[in-house]
Amino acid sequence: MKVFVAGATGQTGRHIVAELVRRNIPVRALVRDVELAKKLLPPETETVLGNVMFADGLIEAIADCDLLICATGAKPSLNFMEPYLVDYIGTKNLVKAAKSKDIKCFVLISSLCVSKFLHPLNLFWLVLFWKKQVEQYLQDSGLKYTIVRPGGLLNYEKQGGLVLSSADTLFEGSISRTKVAQVAVDALLVEAAQNKIVEIVTQEAIQDRPITELFAMV
Repeated sequence: MKVFVAGATGQTGRHIVAELVRRNIPVRALVRDVELAKKLLPPETETVLGNVMFADGLIEAIADCDLLICATGAKPSLNFMEPYLVDYIGTKNLVKAAKSKDIKCFVLISSLCVSKFLHPLNLFWLVLFWKKQVEQYLQDSGLKYTIVRPGGLLNYEKQGGLVLSSADTLFEGSISRTKVAQVAVDALLVEAAQNKIVEIVTQEAIQDRPITELFAMV
């Protein structure tokens, strides 16, 4: 077992890589800057130079990996094409490459509220709209998948337990990036997570339960 991580040096991606390393799972990280990756990622991480926008190099980049986590995402920009290019075209390229490599499971980090076209976040060049379109593309691809829709992402731990719910049932809340990473890695390993969309937040009034149990309940 070896996991390919796209978006590995992003704020969420680096937590995913660290979680894989913590569990002694071999990981290959797709990065656009190898020197930056050396500073941000654990030394056990294998890195490969590449970009999801360049489809031709993705099959070679995936190499011997058999599982995949996509944590890419458009950054705030004045370029109105950014979400379309990164969240839609780039992820489509990755899905196509994953099919060519017979990837066993594709985990996509998406976002809450992608089905709400009038959500304020769509003022950022339709970022949620394009995430929703590529979710559908992944669902139609024939690959085994898990789509993880986290709430507002926090760079610190939040008190409370994990809430894991089905699609279009959570519309507010937040969660730490470390918890998102744990859910993403478990999604690769738990059969009950396959071919599901899960929405996740942390709530103070909820007692934490094993993520594997929560997947089985969705």
